[in-house]
Amino acid sequence: QVQLVESGGGLVQARGSLRLSCVASGRDIVSIKLMGWYCQAPGKSRELVATITSGGSTNYADSVKGRFTVSGDNAKNTVYLQMNSLKPEDTGVYYCYARVRDGLVDYHFWGQGTQVTVSS
Repeated sequence: QVQLVESGGGLVQARGSLRLSCVASGRDIVSIKLMGWYCQAPGKSRELVATITSGGSTNYADSVKGRFTVSGDNAKNTVYLQMNSLKPEDTGVYYCYARVRDGLVDYHFWGQGTQVTVSS
């Protein structure tokens, strides 16, 4: 089991910045292979924003490349999302995600979400 707790959301003006944090805890954190962030905008499905593997490889949605940076601190079991040059279309609930591998089976865990609102 893995518990994920996000923080750092809020209201910001367009072109501003925010940093989201997600702390992982639980008995299976040593088996986390990937962590990341997804966003669910109003009326839309949850979509990938950025991920980082346990080896440090990153992946970004095209819409955030060059503006957002995902990073991890293994000592703190924390993943961050630095969001710069925010746009109103970045508004949504941001969910932290972790994938745990147990043998040949992957397990998926989600945080409770943190609201990001970008005003124009």
